[in-house]
Amino acid sequence: MPEQFLYEKLNSISEEGLLNKEIPGFLVENLNSRFELRRYQAEAFARFIHYFEKSPNKEFPIHLLFNMATGSGKTLIMAGLILYLCEQGYRNFLFFVNSTNIIEKTKDNFLNNLSSKYLFNNKVAFSAEQNFLFPTIKPVANFDGVSE
Repeated sequence: MPEQFLYEKLNSISEEGLLNKEIPGFLVENLNSRFELRRYQAEAFARFIHYFEKSPNKEFPIHLLFNMATGSGKTLIMAGLILYLCEQGYRNFLFFVNSTNIIEKTKDNFLNNLSSKYLFNNKVAFSAEQNFLFPTIKPVANFDGVSE
């Protein structure tokens, strides 16, 4: 029998009720509350977290694809995963896109807190027991201005 693709394994885990679908509070609290998570977005977070935390054979760096339709909220997933990975200790994220239009929209979504599409909560919420550090997001044109 050929080895299953990751999405097939995660489908099985989810269908069997073995996928923890509770999204960490700091993640939800630090996303813009105007964007209520849809069921499939919560499922995407749950699958990523399950893979990240429980897959013994994952290879680093992790390369995953979110196969979702245009307008389905992939950029919101990306913002939430940045929050999650920051909480895990990661600090540098790099995005490659093939369109100036996508670059400009993504900058607006991540950097312009006056934009209607801004993805983060302007009032960052932390509980007393959390040591979560909200990421500083800044665009760079090259790697010269980025710390080691």
